[in-house]
Amino acid sequence: MQYFIHESSYVDENVQIGENTKIWHFCHIQSGSQIGRQVSVGQNVNIGNNVVIGNFVKIQNNVSVYEGVTLEDYVFCGPSMVFTNVIDPRCKYPQRGSEFYRKTLVKEGASIGANATIVCGNTIGKHAFIGAGAVVTRDVPDYALMVGVPAKQVGWACECGEILPKFKTEVSCPRCSRHYRLENEQLSPRSTK
Repeated sequence: MQYFIHESSYVDENVQIGENTKIWHFCHIQSGSQIGRQVSVGQNVNIGNNVVIGNFVKIQNNVSVYEGVTLEDYVFCGPSMVFTNVIDPRCKYPQRGSEFYRKTLVKEGASIGANATIVCGNTIGKHAFIGAGAVVTRDVPDYALMVGVPAKQVGWACECGEILPKFKTEVSCPRCSRHYRLENEQLSPRSTK
């Protein structure tokens, strides 16, 4: 396999790394992790035990992806954003091991802004957009634009990343012309044919 690992990084045993993936300075990839093809892992990133990362994912500097987190294809993790994996941590009563960790799923194409926090046990929908500094405390619908503390939905984002203009039931992206329809508070792509 052909991939790049900077000499300052550590990769434990029993790790799978896909073709053309790049792992930059001062990273630690822990045992049992699976990293897909053409992933970019920025400086000072920690990938926890048994984490699953899809293809074409970008993880910016200073991010820790803890055990229990799964990132699907094309996910973007902005600089210094945070995942958690225990809902009620205590130093005096450690909670270690997969039986304590709440699962977090970030679906295909979602973007998480710099310094955002994703509280464990939640799912971030496909192509959702989490604003910088937001704190996600509940599931996020596909294509939702979330901002604030705690994060609230303030709109919708296109698959291409453009914030969609306000609409009632149907909208076209001003950047890429993809069409969407809103039904039962869920946005989905609509064929133009």
